[in-house]
Amino acid sequence: MSTAIILGGTGVIGRAIALRLVRRGWEVEVGARDPAGMPTELLDAGVSFTSLERHDGTQVAAMLSTGADLLVDCLAFTRADARLVLPHLAGIGSAVMLSSKAVYVDAEGRHVNSTDGPHFPAPIREDNPVMTPLDIDYRSPEGYGSNKVAAEQTYLDSGLPVTVIRASKVHGVGALPAREWHVVRRVLDARDVVLLRRPDAVNHTSAAVNIAALVEVVAGRPGQRILNSADPDAPSVLEIVRTVTARLGHALREELLPDTAEEGLGRTPWDAASPVVLDLTAAAALGYRPVGDYASTAGPTVDWLVAEAYGRSTTAVQPTDFFENSFGYAAEDRFLAARP
Repeated sequence: MSTAIILGGTGVIGRAIALRLVRRGWEVEVGARDPAGMPTELLDAGVSFTSLERHDGTQVAAMLSTGADLLVDCLAFTRADARLVLPHLAGIGSAVMLSSKAVYVDAEGRHVNSTDGPHFPAPIREDNPVMTPLDIDYRSPEGYGSNKVAAEQTYLDSGLPVTVIRASKVHGVGALPAREWHVVRRVLDARDVVLLRRPDAVNHTSAAVNIAALVEVVAGRPGQRILNSADPDAPSVLEIVRTVTARLGHALREELLPDTAEEGLGRTPWDAASPVVLDLTAAAALGYRPVGDYASTAGPTVDWLVAEAYGRSTTAVQPTDFFENSFGYAAEDRFLAARP
């Protein structure tokens, strides 16, 4: 039986990877800080849980000491995080580090967390320029991508079979935040309208189940590489909104806003100043085949969000700080009332 260890296996990506592998006969162990956060679905499937503080080198060493056919690191945010794993990679058949499209920069050095946003004239390949690696606060807009680059380079410089996977706007059951909540809560709150400032914006989505399918492929083909991972389609904001409402059996009236509208109105979690699309050629050449497109993979997330909201206040389902500008209904109503 093949064995897999997933650092951060209770989050949206680790959860999907664990389920895919265990259902294909793997023995899977996930490590995370809080046992209470271990999804029942994983336990019922036979996935084992180990309490892990990712920044504690002793705990990381203990979890990796027995080795495994596959290691998936969903919690490598900094160079220091990667360094804690390096001494134990010799006992790993194939390693995967989860990264992000946030590392990419355009010709002007702008990245997705820049104030004015980047401009990529074509789908982004893995050899596109990236941010300068820095050891600053990885939770800051400038620090997130630069620290991810540092972690990537630390892993790849080991010379061992490590695959770096760069994903974009990840969605799936268990996501925090689950961007689909921007639409789901609106329906649950009995709103009949959605304001959209950039309905045609494209910001590539990545289903966790599609990332899991790619991880399974690289597990069987160890090597040192960087791969983009995203859905086979790249839906626009309007297409995403309509996909979610269709799943709910509900239609929202779509009000398209001019750029001159009050700041904050009509913003969505998928906005982009210009298209951000990942090139998936390298993953396909390796033998990867996606589970499905955005519409077919987002459905379970929508169902999960509705179930999470059942019997609860909708304000308690998802992180309020991420969605603080999503549900300003009073401002929306003032705008709509003032329209000719």
